[in-house]
Amino acid sequence: MTNYSKAPQGQTILVTGVTGSIGKATVEHLLKKGISANQIIGFSRKKEQIEDLATKGVEVRFGDYSDYDSLVHAFEGIDKVMLTSAVAFTDRSTQHYNAITAARQAGVKHVVYMAIMRKEGSGRVMPEITESDLFTEQVLKSSGLAYTVVYHPPFTDVLSFYFDPNPYENGIKVPANNGKMAPATRDELAEAHAEILSTPGHENRIYSLGGSNLISFADVAKILAEVKGQPVSFTTITTEEYIDGIVAKGVPRHVAEFITSWVVAIEEGEFEYQSGDLERLLSRKTKTFKEYIQSTLA
Repeated sequence: MTNYSKAPQGQTILVTGVTGSIGKATVEHLLKKGISANQIIGFSRKKEQIEDLATKGVEVRFGDYSDYDSLVHAFEGIDKVMLTSAVAFTDRSTQHYNAITAARQAGVKHVVYMAIMRKEGSGRVMPEITESDLFTEQVLKSSGLAYTVVYHPPFTDVLSFYFDPNPYENGIKVPANNGKMAPATRDELAEAHAEILSTPGHENRIYSLGGSNLISFADVAKILAEVKGQPVSFTTITTEEYIDGIVAKGVPRHVAEFITSWVVAIEEGEFEYQSGDLERLLSRKTKTFKEYIQSTLA
């Protein structure tokens, strides 16, 4: 078994899920902020897709949220852990419990956890997410570790996941109309994570990382039309029609219902809260959806 030792100077930061886009981008932003590669550790259960981190001098430790011993071992000599949440349709509660408990056992001082934004006072339970997020936050707050919880809005760069891949030909048909959300790109959120992990003063705080601009699916259709100068039709359909449309593409019904729950939550304002936390962490406004689309076309 490898003996993991602490980096020579400064705090050591371990980022989980480094083969995923947010985990990987968090490591890249830490490096951009001048954190030495020997103070950054990646954690992954996959051995592929880590070559570029290795070439930057970032050590990658392997393990799994479901394998408690692998977590304790990987967290040796670590000061701060960025706990990238486990994917839906897995036992997220147990996995996150293992990670937090292992962090405490290994002597980690501070855990940052990414959860999904919830509207204050909302009783909405997002399937696969809300209950495990609430459980994880409770475990973290009672762990005795310093904690930071970051609430994520929908991602600007994956809003297209919710409608037809060719909106110019087929339009946007969703069970939504003018309900607004405050999205941000995964890269912006990862940059905020890196800021929290690399600077002091974030202990025992909760940040709501809504973006600078409110947008609805009806707005998305207008912006796509503007950017290309081609019309994009917008149609409000029922949730049942939406689910049936996704299932018709070969997606299992329970996954289609999961996707639909996001669109309905967006329409009902679950993700419209703008605290200004993300702007403060980035020291700038976030990209608008139009700016994001223009950058992808460029």
